[in-house]
Amino acid sequence: MNGKNTQNSRRGFLKKGMAGIAGLSLFPSFFRGESKAKEKIESKIKKKIIYRTLGRTGIKVAVIGIGCYTTYNKNVIQTALDKGVVYIDTAPGYGRGNSEKMLGEVFKGRPRDSFVIATKHIGFRDNRTGLIPKNIDSARYKASFLYSINGSIKRMNLNYVDVFCLQSAQNPKLVGLALVKDTLTGLKKEGKTRFLGVSIHNNEPEMIRATVDAKIYDVILTSYNFRQPHQEEVKSAIAYAAKAGVGVIAMKTMAGVYWDRERMRPINGKAALKWVLQDKNVNTTVPGIETFDQLELDMSVMEDLILTPKEREDLKLGQKTGMSGLYCDQCGRCRSQCRYNLDIPTMMRSYMYAYGYKNTALAKETLQSVDLHNTPCTDCRTCTVTCAMGFDIHNRILDIVRLNDVPEDFLV
Repeated sequence: MNGKNTQNSRRGFLKKGMAGIAGLSLFPSFFRGESKAKEKIESKIKKKIIYRTLGRTGIKVAVIGIGCYTTYNKNVIQTALDKGVVYIDTAPGYGRGNSEKMLGEVFKGRPRDSFVIATKHIGFRDNRTGLIPKNIDSARYKASFLYSINGSIKRMNLNYVDVFCLQSAQNPKLVGLALVKDTLTGLKKEGKTRFLGVSIHNNEPEMIRATVDAKIYDVILTSYNFRQPHQEEVKSAIAYAAKAGVGVIAMKTMAGVYWDRERMRPINGKAALKWVLQDKNVNTTVPGIETFDQLELDMSVMEDLILTPKEREDLKLGQKTGMSGLYCDQCGRCRSQCRYNLDIPTMMRSYMYAYGYKNTALAKETLQSVDLHNTPCTDCRTCTVTCAMGFDIHNRILDIVRLNDVPEDFLV
């Protein structure tokens, strides 16, 4: 692409994007009235908190926690902890590497037993097999985990973390490998972490059962929401984990936040959370909470976990209108259908971050993790991919890759 075309592309993106991607929060807002919002939520949040026990850890946690993948406001987290939230989930890479530092400020002066902090590390991973690459020896593998957890502990100004997870495990064989188990149990023996866990983004039923059967993991963090095509299988696997005493934390509970790209039809977040918490085998949830309004909504769920008739109908909106939503189940079946073997799940995740979460910086960061030197979809007249979620894959890819032409300083 020559310079003139690049300029035209960027100009066209910004012009078109004000009604699309650029219609999101491309520029920071400094006028959110945060202090008033904080006063409002402090006066509205009820004292009633529903607690459940996190499996065999014995820890009592509120059913609403916080996931820090998209939560960057330390004032919101401080207020949440003050109002009874217990479980906080993060990772070294969250918030472009700043999440754990921010949490370190939040935790200053706070009693150590008043919160539960979980972090994670992905380790060396072969993207094709999901297993440890053959050229990685045991010493190097173990060193990467020790380096990661020591860094997390230091950034958060702690002596240990409560839960340390193997991040984004995809191959059931991985969680049971002797090297993996030795590495993680070693961290536990050294007092770096109290408990061990696994975070699971896809292939949930098989991954959950394999994690339980490995017998060293105390906690499972898994995708679970009302839009999953295989939700009954996930529910059954969660019950299997609960029976074995493994704590269960649900993520991706908001299922994409919106039904539509234009953000005219939001998903009923309160109903989505209630749907997950109807399953008593789920001990807590970790939705991203970016504003005091979102915190108020999430905390209000605990006033009554029963879905109202209207809330049940709201969760069926996609079926009634034919809207496919923004949530990608990350099943991966699309990749084998694509003649170019594109990493479609990651691109669909980027699409969701842009239009659902209104986080264009995170969307671009996610998109750039795909090794995409060009976009073959431009010349592909007949897309061979049939999406389980009903997405128009071809047009969504062409839409989201425009982000590659937007300068970093335009994004937030």
